[in-house]
Amino acid sequence: MSDTPVDVGRDAARDAATRELSDPAYHQAAPSWIDRALRWLVARLMELLNAVNQFVPGGFLGLIIIIAVIVVIRTRAGRMTRTASGAVFAGKRLSASDHRRAAEEAVARGDLAEAVRERFRAIARGLEERGVLDERSGRTVDELAREAGARIPPHATALRSAALMFDDVWYGGHPATLAGYHELVDLDLALDGVRA
Repeated sequence: MSDTPVDVGRDAARDAATRELSDPAYHQAAPSWIDRALRWLVARLMELLNAVNQFVPGGFLGLIIIIAVIVVIRTRAGRMTRTASGAVFAGKRLSASDHRRAAEEAVARGDLAEAVRERFRAIARGLEERGVLDERSGRTVDELAREAGARIPPHATALRSAALMFDDVWYGGHPATLAGYHELVDLDLALDGVRA
C-alpha cells in the first residue's frame, strides 16, 4: 500500500502545491519580461490589424495604398489648402518704387522668389499710394486681391492670379519663374494709372 493518504486536507494540499511549485524547473521555464513585453506588443498589433481589416477596404494592404496615395498627392500638389495667406508687408515701410527696386535687385541676384514677393508688395503699396486701397497692416495677399478686385473689377482676375502665385511660391513650395515675375511686372504697369 502507499504512504499517501487518500483524503488530503486543505492545508496539506496547499503545502504540497507550494513545495511542488517552488521547484526551480518551473521558474526556468517562465517567460522573461522581454518575452512578456513582446507578446503584449504582438497582441496589440494583431488587434490593430484586425481592426484595420474590419474598417479599411482591402485590409492592411489597402491602408498602405491609401497612405502612399496621400503622400504622393501631398508631395506633387504641395500645400493642399490655402486657409490663410501671409501678410503682404513685414518690417519697415517702403514705397512702391522701393519695392520695385528691391524686386529688380532680387531678379539680378537670381532670387526669383524674393522678386515675386517684392513686386507683389510694389503692387500693393502702389494701390495704397493711389488711394485704391486704404493703408492697413496685416492684410493678406488674398484679402488684397479680393478688396482691390472689388474696387477695380477689370483687374480682379489678374489680381487673384497674382495672389495665387504669391501663395504658391511662398507657402506652397512651388518654384518662382521669370515668366511669373513678368506677369507681376505687367500687372504693376497696368495698375499704375488706376486711381480711386
